[in-house]
Amino acid sequence: MNSKSIINRKVKNLTATALGALVMSGGIACAADKPADADNFYKGGKVASQKVEFNNQYKMKMAGNLFLPGDMDKGAKYPAIVVGHPMGAVKEQSANLYAAKMAERGFVTLAIDLPFWGESAGEPRNAVSPDMYAEAFSAAVDFLGTRPFVDRGCIGAIGICGSGSFAVSAAKIDPRLKAVATVSMYDMGAASRNGLRKSQTLEQRKKILAEAAEQRYVEFTGGAAKYTSGTVHELNENSHPIEREFYEFYRTPRGEFTPRGQSPELTTHPTLTSNVKFMNFHPFADIETISPRALLFIAGEEAHSREFSEDAYRRAAEPKELYWVPKAGHVDLYDRMNLIPFDKLTDFFTKNLK
Repeated sequence: MNSKSIINRKVKNLTATALGALVMSGGIACAADKPADADNFYKGGKVASQKVEFNNQYKMKMAGNLFLPGDMDKGAKYPAIVVGHPMGAVKEQSANLYAAKMAERGFVTLAIDLPFWGESAGEPRNAVSPDMYAEAFSAAVDFLGTRPFVDRGCIGAIGICGSGSFAVSAAKIDPRLKAVATVSMYDMGAASRNGLRKSQTLEQRKKILAEAAEQRYVEFTGGAAKYTSGTVHELNENSHPIEREFYEFYRTPRGEFTPRGQSPELTTHPTLTSNVKFMNFHPFADIETISPRALLFIAGEEAHSREFSEDAYRRAAEPKELYWVPKAGHVDLYDRMNLIPFDKLTDFFTKNLK
């Protein structure tokens, strides 16, 4: 069966409620063309990079790109940072950029593919497992903390979009993560349960759960998988600002990337039956227990997702900081070099990874 024919054609129906509250809100940057400062596939800088593989706690292969400062002292130990990609993306989308830029600033960095995505193991592909996503950050710490050039007492994390909530979840139970910064964070649990700005009703949530539960019978008996949410594959006159914002990154040369052996028709789309697992995901419960380790929440002033950073900041204990990027939307902080506050990230990790 052609992959296009098995994509869940209810993608828009499932996301429209969550996004509907923002359709008329305005204030979301949606440039018709790639912004001049967007550089998702950044290759500059004096850093060395290499592909690496390592196992998570469940003996699943994890894939990552390791970045090393170009002027490393072979006898020294360096602070290190794990970088997680946006939900539905892969390490080549935003995570590599952050990892490369922070390596230029003296950190050992590791951009990872979450399980079931990119080059990391896990079947079926595009499956959702919040626990496994959080475990990926701890597995990356296992790897980094056993490198001779890494100071295992100085390891932190950057989580972009959905990975912000996964990094927070990991830090709650892994004290080896000494500092966590999130960028354009999505609380994937709250977004799935309630939609953006609580625009999804309980009845709508139950309808999604019922459809996913029924689909399990289909797949258990050998039927084709269905995929949900993610980024639309075409725009029309009715496309709302958030659809356009994600489309302009994931469906254009600005940020489009299809891992080898996979279909561009399925990129960004989780499986329907697993996506509902986010409804049991509560990353900010007990977030205050991360203290006294530091948390930094970075978000664009115009980001449609800003509510999640605000919520996390409100719940977290000190030390914590909520840092607003002026004139920035959600996706702007994926790749726009003039907006991403690399100096702020550098100061944060220099202070807290020592």
